[in-house]
Amino acid sequence: MAKRSSLSIRIVEGKNLPAKDITGSSDPYCIVKVDNEPIIRTATVWKTLCPFWGEEYQVHLPPTFHSVAFYVMDEDALSRDDVIGKVCLTRDTLATHPKGFSGWAHLMEVDPDEEVQGEIHLRLEVVPGTRACRLRCSVLEARDLAPKDRNGASDPFVRVRYNGRMQETSIVKKSCYPRWNETFEFELEEGAAEALCVEAWDWDLVSRNDFLGKVVFNVQRLWAAQQEEGWFRLQPDQSKRRREEAGAGRTAVSSSRHLHEPAMGSLDGHYCRGNLGSLQLEVRLRDETVLPSGCYQPLVQLLCQEVKLGTQGPGQLIPLIEETTSTDCRQDVATTLLKLFLGQGLAKDFLDLLFQLELGRTNEANTLFRSNSLASKSMESFLKVAGMRYLHGVLGPIIDKVFEEKYVELDPSKVEVKDVGCSGLHRPQTEAEVLEQSAQTLRAHLGALLSALTRSVPACPAVVRATFRQLFRRVRERFPSAQDENLPFIAVTSFLCLRFISPAIMAPKLFHLRERHADARTSRTLLLLAKAVQNVGNMDTPASRAKEAWMEPLQPTVRQGVAQLKDFITKLVDIQEKEGPRAKAPSCPPPSRSSTSPSPRRPSALPRHPAPRKAPSSSWPTSGQQKRWRIRASAARMSCRSSTQTMRAGPRPPTCSASV
Repeated sequence: MAKRSSLSIRIVEGKNLPAKDITGSSDPYCIVKVDNEPIIRTATVWKTLCPFWGEEYQVHLPPTFHSVAFYVMDEDALSRDDVIGKVCLTRDTLATHPKGFSGWAHLMEVDPDEEVQGEIHLRLEVVPGTRACRLRCSVLEARDLAPKDRNGASDPFVRVRYNGRMQETSIVKKSCYPRWNETFEFELEEGAAEALCVEAWDWDLVSRNDFLGKVVFNVQRLWAAQQEEGWFRLQPDQSKRRREEAGAGRTAVSSSRHLHEPAMGSLDGHYCRGNLGSLQLEVRLRDETVLPSGCYQPLVQLLCQEVKLGTQGPGQLIPLIEETTSTDCRQDVATTLLKLFLGQGLAKDFLDLLFQLELGRTNEANTLFRSNSLASKSMESFLKVAGMRYLHGVLGPIIDKVFEEKYVELDPSKVEVKDVGCSGLHRPQTEAEVLEQSAQTLRAHLGALLSALTRSVPACPAVVRATFRQLFRRVRERFPSAQDENLPFIAVTSFLCLRFISPAIMAPKLFHLRERHADARTSRTLLLLAKAVQNVGNMDTPASRAKEAWMEPLQPTVRQGVAQLKDFITKLVDIQEKEGPRAKAPSCPPPSRSSTSPSPRRPSALPRHPAPRKAPSSSWPTSGQQKRWRIRASAARMSCRSSTQTMRAGPRPPTCSASV
């Protein structure tokens, strides 16, 4: 039996950040540290004081971690990056929020004396003396100290303070794991209320010494216990005065170690100079106990048996799981079940069972697969696992072309005068010309995407085609009337377009289609293109046309795209049962400590535009490819709640987010 902790982290956005560049703006990005160890770096959002990241990560850690800190940095090309501020959440704070911490947090100033890490090994004893008892403090060793020097290490020594006296150890050069084995004694007066303070410092020859952390002991408790030994975590020093005292430098000779100094002061809480802005976060801590694999076999066998029997069997386990699963954790449950059935080669059968259960309780055709049900969430995860490479081959070149375009806008109320450039040398471009040029650009992008999609049938993985074939057949059986003839096509596009292609268009960085987020103008172009794709996916219904009348210039391309999409789906689901083998993928071992997806240094783990696989429709990747794609897709599992609502509600900014 093993215990582990996992953190679900979503870095949403920042606001009101201070300007760090001479242009009056900043280039912010975030670094996440667990116990002062960097594990995540987000993308840089250029030239903004209100950046949007929308990045999600899943981090597996040992249960002994203490805190997670979020640093907002300003990237500079020629000098060291500036620190804007930080938000620190301790493990105890996260434990008081069972459903996770969610909301805005004010950025606090980064104090060097609070950036501590590591532990120190001490042995404390109360020993009898000739006149009075003596307090003996043995400084043995330390580990994982913060590197303060340019060589990646420190020159640590220890100061022991009690009752106005200070003693120091020798200096250990170039080490974050020093050993001292030195002992100090202090006269101990009965009833004394003074605390014993053990401080670790980094010695510097020229500049002031750097604080590495401290441990404070209650002498009355030591008197009662008589002896205490162990590893103690170094704590930050929030005292401004202590830093001023440290500037005097370390005492040079052993004879000067016994000094009389006033008692140390302290400041409560963090301090902040000015307004450093805020950071919106969603952080959830989960403590898990992992049993031996044999303990799960009865449950796995029961689940597999129910999936194999489908709706013909007496099992009610899958419906029970869906009924007892809250909306907040439904995505996690869906992903876990999908991984389980992928490992058993039953992913298609599992999804088929969910399709039948969803159709059985759906009376209104307009609401089919529109909610965040277990079927919808499982299908989302499945497409990220099995269809990510396919998505890159179809969508990658289109996204690249969008990033090369200039300003595009269809809504007359959003066209700004400063955005109207010069079309020639003699006259400015009018607003009508901007709208017409934008419509032509979007029509070209939409047409290119639909053409690429139509040609991509042979490149689509066979298991994806077989799953869509089952979905198409089940919906047609449930709604056989002529008035619902488009419903099987809409059911397929509700996943393919609304929950897969459109979110990838709106946030290509989160699907590893780009290494960086789009700027504001490119994001607007991507949003308009995603809206057009949604209208095509909805089969150009009157309701979708009525939402935004200014999308009318795209209607000819949308109507033509509906015919292209229906032809594409007809070919996509035209696959024999034997061509859709059960997908079996090896199980993924849990990541090691401080492992995240994406990579801590560069979250974008996938190549930008992998070439489409040239293989017949019946081919399926090797087990090694499956494992790599599944891990990457798990890193980019999309939580499309916000993006889906954005697409339906209107032209709000995209809030689709990738998780790891």
